[in-house]
Amino acid sequence: MPKMKAAIFVEPGRIVLDEKPIPDIGPLDALVRVTTTTICGTDIHILKGEYPVAKGLTIGHEPVGVIEKLGSAVEGYREGQRVIAGAITPSGHSYACLAGCGSQDGVGTAHGWKAMGGWKFGNTIDGCQAEYVRVPDAMVNLAPVPDDLTDEQVLMCPDIMSTGFAGAEGGRIRIGDTVAIFAQGPIGLCATVGAKLSGAASIIAVDAIPERLQISKQLGASHVVNFKEENPLDAIMRITGGRGVDVAIESLGTQTTFESCLRALRPGGTLSSLGVYSSDLKIPLDAFSAGLGDNTIRTSLCPGGKERMRRLIAVIASGRVDLKPLVTHRFKLDDIESAYDLFGHQRDGVLKVAITP
Repeated sequence: MPKMKAAIFVEPGRIVLDEKPIPDIGPLDALVRVTTTTICGTDIHILKGEYPVAKGLTIGHEPVGVIEKLGSAVEGYREGQRVIAGAITPSGHSYACLAGCGSQDGVGTAHGWKAMGGWKFGNTIDGCQAEYVRVPDAMVNLAPVPDDLTDEQVLMCPDIMSTGFAGAEGGRIRIGDTVAIFAQGPIGLCATVGAKLSGAASIIAVDAIPERLQISKQLGASHVVNFKEENPLDAIMRITGGRGVDVAIESLGTQTTFESCLRALRPGGTLSSLGVYSSDLKIPLDAFSAGLGDNTIRTSLCPGGKERMRRLIAVIASGRVDLKPLVTHRFKLDDIESAYDLFGHQRDGVLKVAITP
């Protein structure tokens, strides 16, 4: 049986490069030869054992590649075509999909719905930090890449661009809004871009890394706040004249940033949460106005599917967004263990790494 190289979860603390069989495909699937992928913060949660996956699973959920083989029932695509697939690969026919929430695609049980059922790559099926990946329900999930766009230009579309934009969309940002975004990692930076495209008049970016704050200004932030130099809530109230923000986007996944977002809101404001949390959250009584503050808390999981990917590619192709600065490091798949070490320890100013088999 033909083999391929893949980054495999062995146990908490160990993701290693090894060989495994090239995936078989079913009638509705496609086999994609991966040309570029990357490492996500969620992969680090998996590496640390903070998010459980099966031992032996191939990790990764951000594929750019070329169709190697199509299932017998797949129509509308051709072998040799450049494509991306979203990190979330909905089936298109589950109750969640038909209710307009493909990210939560899955099967109901006696105990309710399994959350995040649409996230399959590197979670419930083999992912794309490998030479090949099987894309389920190909006609729902594959989006063609125009010839004039490079892999790196569309590399953010499958996950962090879609997730960051979902933060702006979940916050229901309106023209003229003031928005605060806590943490300017890759997803927070994409949330900054999404807020700008949604019509925010003032965007306040909060982080402690000067290089990230500089990039956030390039991508549309009106104000940047280094939380090591000043209290971010004091800064936000100063900038807004004591009003607070219409929308606060949490893009790190900690109690501190979640609570800060809640405290930064104006009465009736919206907290849009993108973070992946690894412990219980607490909602302070005063920040929540004892439940009487007319606030909204929204959570989002990266929207997927080919129509979502088509829209994101269109934004890139229009020239309105350039996310290439987010790719700060490049590795071959053979060196992915070194890439994990760099990315996991956040050394050398890393934002995103491009991995090329």
